[in-house]
Amino acid sequence: MFLSWLTLVSPAVFSNELNDPDGIPHVGKRARDSYVSYLYADEHKAFAVGPGGAWAWQEGLESAEVAEATAIETCQEYTQQRCVAYAVNDKLVFDKKAWPTLWGPYLTKVEAKQAKQGNKRGQRFFDLLFKDVKGKSIKLSDYRGKVVFLHFWGSWCPSCMIEFPALERMQKQLEEKVGEKVALVILQAREDYKESRRWADQNGFKNMELFDSGSSSSNDVDFQLADGSVIPDRAVSKLFPSSYVLDKNGIVVFSHRGAIRNWLEYLAFFEDLVSADASKQKALQLSEK
Repeated sequence: MFLSWLTLVSPAVFSNELNDPDGIPHVGKRARDSYVSYLYADEHKAFAVGPGGAWAWQEGLESAEVAEATAIETCQEYTQQRCVAYAVNDKLVFDKKAWPTLWGPYLTKVEAKQAKQGNKRGQRFFDLLFKDVKGKSIKLSDYRGKVVFLHFWGSWCPSCMIEFPALERMQKQLEEKVGEKVALVILQAREDYKESRRWADQNGFKNMELFDSGSSSSNDVDFQLADGSVIPDRAVSKLFPSSYVLDKNGIVVFSHRGAIRNWLEYLAFFEDLVSADASKQKALQLSEK
């Protein structure tokens, strides 16, 4: 059995070729190298993947069904996301159409109201308090009704800086595909807002909208909450950068620690989340008539 969790991922080109490790979505080089070993492994075997880069595989089991279930179960141990089979024995079983739906199933509005506060999948994210570029105070809950991409970073963080071009590309594509239905909230940690803004401006990211978390220095390790209390930054970001996707009710549907080199791989996921919420709202309106 082999498994891994990689934070730096490279673009995947979906192919229908069993023998093409570059067709595996979201995973990094180690997973693709391991997939080559999988191709030569003994039956019964299976390779599983999950959104965000989790993967695992099993070989030498008593049946294809057991191999698939075991690979998925092992993959699931390393992610809150839902893992699915990519290959079973010598057959590519990956469902390309279903892949972008794996942030779901999404909670209903009623279920969201009952959700526990936290930063794990299915929980309502902490109601952070921060400021926009003009100094206006904003609560994270002010974005209810929109999908939110929440990102924690710092210009002192090498991985954060490396990831910024990918964030900019994603921002542009989201604006084209879903308009204002997705809000990007990018918050600096452990440095003054002026420092992060200066770095962004000097490195070609003047058009990136950055928000002020309120952090003032490297010794400032807390974030402000809307109720006046504070929360340690490590409680929401054990590793910088860290990213979260929240649905329209503020519920976490996806999280990732570390940099992602190609956020464009997630565009279809955002579109599914936006359209799924829209479908639920339409169904609710019809039921009320």
